[in-house]
Amino acid sequence: MTEHQPLSDEETAAMFEPHGWDERYAGQEQAFSGHTNVQLVAEAAGLTPGSALDVGCGEGGDVIWLARQGWTVTGADFSAAGLARAAQRAEQDGVGDHVDWWQIDARVFTAGGRSYDLVTSHYLHPPDGGMTQVTRRLADAVAPGGHLLIVGHAPMGSSAPLTAGQRAAMFYAKDLPPGLPDGFDVLAVEQRPRTLIRGGTTIHAADSTLLACRRHENGLRW
Repeated sequence: MTEHQPLSDEETAAMFEPHGWDERYAGQEQAFSGHTNVQLVAEAAGLTPGSALDVGCGEGGDVIWLARQGWTVTGADFSAAGLARAAQRAEQDGVGDHVDWWQIDARVFTAGGRSYDLVTSHYLHPPDGGMTQVTRRLADAVAPGGHLLIVGHAPMGSSAPLTAGQRAAMFYAKDLPPGLPDGFDVLAVEQRPRTLIRGGTTIHAADSTLLACRRHENGLRW
């Protein structure tokens, strides 16, 4: 979402559709760093491993980290090319037996009876402020006693080289709790500072972070 130069309207539109990401993942080079997202480590490292769903998993960096921690993980993305690359990386890293893959579009995602102890999504940005509705869709996949972690880019200053479409897709943490169904306890709604390096330039950004837990039917979180 934060490229060196502003994208054209056509390039911006492609960022929100599978074909745009298929093209991005088609190259030989890795599109992203492969490092585990810092908010996932901060929140999931202390959880007891169980089943996890990572929506918008891209090249699978977070999926692989979760699998190494003992989770059974489903990596989900709307890009077939991204999922293929993620599956290859998981095999190379020796965790292929602990993960599976699901091609879905978060904008129309339904849990379909599946549930997970952890549902996580990092830097998934549907257009036109659609993340509140996506929050509700993802929450439906959280098992009783399970956690939902959503992290995204907060709106950046006007000096950042972003298009109007990119800015409209960003969100604040406070935008997300209205998307939670009944039965969730909100544990964190925060803007967490983060420093990025883009083209040798330091950018001060913030991660919009929501962490919530689904209560059991008896009203307890455990």
